Amino acid sequence: MLHIEENLKEIQRELNEDITLVAVTKTYSYNEINKAIDCGVTDIGENKVQEILEKFDSVKPVRWHLIGHLQTNKVRQIVDKVDMIHSVDSKKLAVEIDKRSAQHNKIMNILIQVNQVGEDSKFGVSPEDARELIHEILKDCPNIRICGLMNIAPFEDDAEKVRGSFKEVKKLYDEFSKIEHPNLEFKYLSMGMSHDYKVAIEEGSNMVRIGSKIFGRRQY
Repeated sequence: MLHIEENLKEIQRELNEDITLVAVTKTYSYNEINKAIDCGVTDIGENKVQEILEKFDSVKPVRWHLIGHLQTNKVRQIVDKVDMIHSVDSKKLAVEIDKRSAQHNKIMNILIQVNQVGEDSKFGVSPEDARELIHEILKDCPNIRICGLMNIAPFEDDAEKVRGSFKEVKKLYDEFSKIEHPNLEFKYLSMGMSHDYKVAIEEGSNMVRIGSKIFGRRQY
């Protein structure tokens, strides 16, 4: 697993200390994940609840992020395991997270997933709906702390083509950063994956989600 160590060193040379690296561990084994943790990874991201449940007890201490779509009926299974949920895109989901977090005496850190270009194939709310959703969560969900926004840009071979998308989400992020509320702590803009994270960072991302560039090609 020497390639994991070498890949991480290369990526970390490109990230400054203000950028949080979330190593995306979808389909990778707990041995590979533990190797990455040994090499300094502090945050890992999983797309599916089932994979978190299967790996949780075998992975070394680390901060867990749920970065994929979350169904309301699965919240109770992971609310005591994850440190942040990136993919909140509805009031219904937020209410369930709030309820289950209260049962564990926990304030759950979340990001609002913004679908800036309105792709049907992706989850997330429009920038306009994000404003309304944030205000509703602040009003009705005391066991949630909103920590920022998450965005999945359209996949393009040329990452330059999604620069405009990142710019738009950064504008929304800056807008909410000015609001003062006890449960609003805008400090994370989660944008950029293995193929476009450099452009995302140039446009203001301070949290990147990188998987295959660390671990190698996924075996499905």
